Amino acid sequence: MPRQAIISDIHANVVALETTLLDCDKQQVDEIVCIGDIVGYGPDPVECVDLVRKRCAWTLCGNHDVALFMAQPLGFNKIARAAILWHKNLLLPKWYSFPEARQRWNWLQGLSPSRTDKNVLYVHASPRDPLTEYVEEGDVADMGFGPSQKIVEIFEQIPWLSFCGHSHKPGVITQNFYWIKPHELKDHTYTLPENEKTLINIGSVGQPRDHTPDSCYVIYDTEARTIRFRRVPYDVPAAQARFKGKPDLHEKSCQRLASGV
Repeated sequence: MPRQAIISDIHANVVALETTLLDCDKQQVDEIVCIGDIVGYGPDPVECVDLVRKRCAWTLCGNHDVALFMAQPLGFNKIARAAILWHKNLLLPKWYSFPEARQRWNWLQGLSPSRTDKNVLYVHASPRDPLTEYVEEGDVADMGFGPSQKIVEIFEQIPWLSFCGHSHKPGVITQNFYWIKPHELKDHTYTLPENEKTLINIGSVGQPRDHTPDSCYVIYDTEARTIRFRRVPYDVPAAQARFKGKPDLHEKSCQRLASGV
């Protein structure tokens, strides 16, 4: 597809997801794909899973999605673990559930954390560890000893271009290990070098953590070889209101929507 919208880290925020999908439609992209973490933290896991199934050409699983199928979520803090357990209770089919509940659950269970399309690698977390490893700005910092072994090994796994999410912090990582933030790019657009590897962190739709509350996603133009970051304002108070009456969700997950941290 010539123009592909890539979304990630929705985290059960249906207000942000609906607004982002509307923006994708306005941008007239050819397809929308999701690279994981539909669930986690937020109040609307069922609604978000159904929307992603309906609107995305394909979807990867994130670590929060996979945690639904663990007996006990491992590697999560108290806030994240409580939300996952509540989401699991909502999504796990019961004997009296309608068939769509079983279909939804089976679809989630069948998702993979990575996908390769020719010379492009899509992962939820990191090319080296597609499910759980964070790629952070500090990984590319040169402390006088050259690039870290971590970032070198990550780039060894990239065929030419790779997309990831997971950290909720958007940016371009170049082959010379420099992190470029979206606001540092003219028109928030990066032109991909033809003979250099690039890693793109696409940010988060439902839980941004780069001090900007607006949803973030990217449009990959395969013909022009460009990456365009889109920041989409949405109704944060409406999203926060959906947390009310849900005691399993922590107040911090609600409050941070307004600050983007």
